[in-house]
Amino acid sequence: MKDKLKGIIRFFGKSGIVTWILLIVIWQIAANVNSPDFLPGPLDTLKGLKEVAVKGVLWEDISISLQRVLMGWIRGALIGIPLGLLIGRFKVINWLVEPFINFFRFVPAIGFLTLFLMWFGVGEESKLVLITYASTFPIVINTIAAVSGIDPVKYQAAESLGASQIQSFFTVTIPGAVPGIFTGLRLGLSSAIISIVGAEMLAANSGLGYLIYTSRLYFRTDWIFVGIVVLGLLGFAADKILRKVSAVLFRHYGVTQQ
Repeated sequence: MKDKLKGIIRFFGKSGIVTWILLIVIWQIAANVNSPDFLPGPLDTLKGLKEVAVKGVLWEDISISLQRVLMGWIRGALIGIPLGLLIGRFKVINWLVEPFINFFRFVPAIGFLTLFLMWFGVGEESKLVLITYASTFPIVINTIAAVSGIDPVKYQAAESLGASQIQSFFTVTIPGAVPGIFTGLRLGLSSAIISIVGAEMLAANSGLGYLIYTSRLYFRTDWIFVGIVVLGLLGFAADKILRKVSAVLFRHYGVTQQ
């Protein structure tokens, strides 16, 4: 009986259910001492969720935001992973490129929004470029760090077996950097979701960021909370899926779900 009880406690602890319950309880208590217009509670947020879901607006906004995030994040991965591998492995490329990386990574993506609108127009491309910019730097930085952390003995072993620099790049650098690349992808996904909110608030007529921004015009704080909660749930689910898929595909490279 004690073992079963311990197993149940362990399950609820690992799954995070206890944390979610505590968060909802604290949220409801805070809502009880405030006006719904200032801080809607969980039930008020659920009612708002039902309203926008019935209207069909929510599903369209989720679909559009997800497409933008995924496309920008994939672009960021296609740029960031090769660039990080090259910068981390080859000193000449490191000397030439790393100063630019270390400068622009401190400039927030939203600071370029006006420029991107001028350069790429008010359509989808400006938003995708913004998301790509935001997601690229975490991927690059983590990939560089992963390459730098590879044991030099592995390169020496490859060279002793007659491997060239190019061959050791594919047989030592890339496999050894996989765990760090995976971490960068997770952080890049987070940055992509954060940047989409700003992009849709200022330069869009659809998406979850647009829903959050325009809800103020109708004084619907509950709709704002709907957008916030949905964004958080989407990010949480996307990260879980990424971790599970990567743990299956790249387990032999040292990637786990932790």
